[in-house]
Amino acid sequence: MPIESGSCASARQAKQKRKSHSLSIRRTNSSEQERAGLQRDMLEGQDSKLPSAVRNTLLELFGQIEREFENLYIENLELRREVDTLNERLAGEGQTIDGAELSKGQLKTKASHSTSQLSQKLKTTYKASTSKIVSSFKTTPSRAICQLVKEYVGHRDGIWDVSVAKTQPVVLGTASADHTALLWSIETGKCLVKYVGHVGSVNSIKFHPTEQVALTASGDQTAHIWRYIVQLPTPQPTADCNQVSGEDEVECSDKDEPDGDGDGSSDCPTVRAPLTSLKSHQGVVIAADWLVGGKQAVTASWDRTANLYDVETSELVHSLTGHDQELTHCCTHPTQRLVVTSSRDTTFRLWDFRDPSIHSVNVFQGHTDTVTSAVFTVGDNVVSGSDDRTVKVWDLKNMRSPIATIRTDSAVNRINVCVGQRIIALPHDNRQVRLFDMSGVRLARLPRSNRQGHRRMVCCSAWCEDHPICNLFTCGFDRQAIGWNINIPALLQEK
Repeated sequence: MPIESGSCASARQAKQKRKSHSLSIRRTNSSEQERAGLQRDMLEGQDSKLPSAVRNTLLELFGQIEREFENLYIENLELRREVDTLNERLAGEGQTIDGAELSKGQLKTKASHSTSQLSQKLKTTYKASTSKIVSSFKTTPSRAICQLVKEYVGHRDGIWDVSVAKTQPVVLGTASADHTALLWSIETGKCLVKYVGHVGSVNSIKFHPTEQVALTASGDQTAHIWRYIVQLPTPQPTADCNQVSGEDEVECSDKDEPDGDGDGSSDCPTVRAPLTSLKSHQGVVIAADWLVGGKQAVTASWDRTANLYDVETSELVHSLTGHDQELTHCCTHPTQRLVVTSSRDTTFRLWDFRDPSIHSVNVFQGHTDTVTSAVFTVGDNVVSGSDDRTVKVWDLKNMRSPIATIRTDSAVNRINVCVGQRIIALPHDNRQVRLFDMSGVRLARLPRSNRQGHRRMVCCSAWCEDHPICNLFTCGFDRQAIGWNINIPALLQEK
């Protein structure tokens, strides 16, 4: 018998290995191929149940699946052949290599860069997500910096707006959906004056810059100017509202809300008629404000217009038209004859009345949803808040793009800026109140729990920088206003 040479023997071994490998791959893929073929046979045998078009489409899809398996099978064979070739070369040195080692060796250089990038991305994502989770549990110094001082309970419906008087004595004003506006003693929390001149929801309240006069806007399509006289009661010791048990973020039911039936507003002096009634709108008057000097007032309405009035004569000076949808707020500059109006049309507009002969307007489109408020700060900045969950800080000298953007997790309602310290208070739909600086850095969040803070949507905020006890006030749908003491130096130092 002829004797096989070494080369023939090695070739036979390589061929047998390839055959064994191919058989193992066939066994691996056979179940999938048989399943696809079985489903195809079943479809071909169900002519009476499936429409011909559907059956043909499914058959074509199964055919594509079979071709994919066949391509994968051929590719696997090619890879195995490469493994066998390398094993034959290394057989003389007593070394072997399997498919897993081959993959590691050949792909290590190519995959090292992409693997490192993926690893870094995963680490960054993991770190961000875990830090976010941990931050929701860990205690923060904002609890000590932001303390609840007084609750003002007396309205029988949600409170839309809150404001602080600019003259002595300094009082707190609230505007409510119960058709009333109330004035409060900041120190004692006692109601001092009740205004009942409106026949609709009172949506806004602002105090005259130099007199004991208030301006209120209402759902009865009017704005009222009315005078008040208050005598502050003797301050009483303030109870410590910060000794609160239980975890933060505890949800409350409606039964935990203050009961308006036992309020202290029923026995306070009542103002029933205004000095002046401003009547020119054809819809709800949602907000009103005094121009610098207090001789003119501006109103914003759901009839898509804002009106400028002469206070002494009640005459309409200008009708500010141009918004495409209902207005949501208006605000005046503290030192110049400028007005900013916001609207549901996702824009806010800047109206310039510094030249008595003309008035100009600029339209700013920086949000994607309703602009709930836009307010001036000292200098040349405007801050706008929106239902698109953003707050943007603008420079009046260059309004093409915001100089800072704050992104939140809930719609933002009527914002207010602490002028001296340039701190923005953001009331949210989700009952949160957050504090940011003008560059968009978050400073603190006001405490909120089952016994402290608001229990429903927070509608508005107002700063009172000079008051020694309460320097921030908030109001909401839970029918109460809250006075807070914000330790501003510690807050800024914490930043």
